[in-house]
Amino acid sequence: MNRLDSLFEQIRACRLCEAHLPLGPNPVIRGSEQARLLIIGQAPGTRVHASGIPWDDPSGERLRDWLGLAPADFYDEKKVAIMPMGFCYPGRGKSGDLPPRPECAPAWHDKVLMLMPHIELTLLIGQYAQQRYLGKARRASLTETVQHWRDYGDAWLPLPHPSPRNTLWLRKNPWFETDVVPELRTRVATLFP
Repeated sequence: MNRLDSLFEQIRACRLCEAHLPLGPNPVIRGSEQARLLIIGQAPGTRVHASGIPWDDPSGERLRDWLGLAPADFYDEKKVAIMPMGFCYPGRGKSGDLPPRPECAPAWHDKVLMLMPHIELTLLIGQYAQQRYLGKARRASLTETVQHWRDYGDAWLPLPHPSPRNTLWLRKNPWFETDVVPELRTRVATLFP
């Protein structure tokens, strides 16, 4: 077993915030030392909690479409690593799922990133990933951050969440699908020729 697999075993056994998880812990993460694309999203929903397969829902279908990747490539751990801000389903709030638990990223992200040296592109999906990884370079809103995607270089690409709940956002911001999605597909295609 390599060091990353060993670390993933530790993460999957994590019970750090168990008392706060309505469905109990079921950490979801995947990847390999060879992965070149990293997707940092929010946290698993109930469907992903049940299946243990990240992005195994309508949001994942839209994300794969944005990326131009078939499921076989998307779930190929040697190509794509998936690490949410919170590894477990956080529970339901008034307007959707609660924010990711704050314990996960500080406890695990740096350790995982150290063992994935071939990542060339990181997708920062949603405000929580953008806040942690873009820091002060992040704009005042998610919309502004995504609009200024060119400011973050070739290694980072901020995206909105692909949830069906964001269909209205996509309609209000047609530039995303005309400008950002083609760039995203081009970058992904260069990673996996």
